[in-house]
Amino acid sequence: MRYQIEHTTRYDYAEPVARSWQLARLLPRALPWQHLVSHALQVDPPPDERHDVIDSFGNSVTHFSLHGAHRWLRVQMQCTVDVGERPALPDAAEISWETVRDAMRDTTRSAAPNTRGNAAPAVDLGAARACEPTPLVPLSGLAREFAAASLAPGRTWLASVTGLMQAIYAGFVFDAEATTVSTSVDEILRERRGVCQDFAHLMLACLRAHGLPARYVSGYLLTDPPPGQERLMGADASHAWVAAYSPWHGWVELDPTNDQLADDRYVTLGWGGDFADVAPLRGVILGGAEQTLEVSVSVLPI
Repeated sequence: MRYQIEHTTRYDYAEPVARSWQLARLLPRALPWQHLVSHALQVDPPPDERHDVIDSFGNSVTHFSLHGAHRWLRVQMQCTVDVGERPALPDAAEISWETVRDAMRDTTRSAAPNTRGNAAPAVDLGAARACEPTPLVPLSGLAREFAAASLAPGRTWLASVTGLMQAIYAGFVFDAEATTVSTSVDEILRERRGVCQDFAHLMLACLRAHGLPARYVSGYLLTDPPPGQERLMGADASHAWVAAYSPWHGWVELDPTNDQLADDRYVTLGWGGDFADVAPLRGVILGGAEQTLEVSVSVLPI
């Protein structure tokens, strides 16, 4: 599939902003199944400084700053991306989730035995990092308890992670007004409502609480308009899902908001420990008083 994506963020400030420093993570990653055809990032007013770096997760980050007074800031990303099928899952049906957990506990070993005595591939050190709690996804006893039914003793890793995805989808209501960026995992578990960011954080907390590595993935999802209606420009939004890791399976991407594995409808921007690592735009301003934010996203299949 080829997609044309437009992501526009605009801030309007009640008082002039004297200076602004921003980080934009708005460049889709190059992946075996994803190819960036074209990309443009426009900032208005034009920044006084701008440069690109690669962060510790391998995501592309654009640093820019405005040194003069301004009453608004508009950041628009436009790109064309080709997305193909993700690699087929390997045949590792007998691997239990406990075997994966035990393999991740000792990353000094080059291989870990599985339930049939075969050797596992070497553990990815980046995956070992994905077992750790983060500021937005701390260790949670409530999350561990919620996940226990999905991670039954002896259940295979793949059945466990997909079962957890299904449990979140079935047990929670999508409600765009119920949470904020700072809503905790325990609050989500109590209220049983949230958005894709919340459900991704919850799934991360559940897996990490049981010693299983997982990372937060940010990007876009092609959505279908109601029957008989045309696709609307700016009607979509950025999306979040989870990639869980096993030395036998690699990274497997799961979407608890929609109860499905990621496929060629998903465009990956970046990944990290939680939302804070991959926020499309974040920064610091001097002045401005109150501000209003408007975000529009369009994902159009070509």
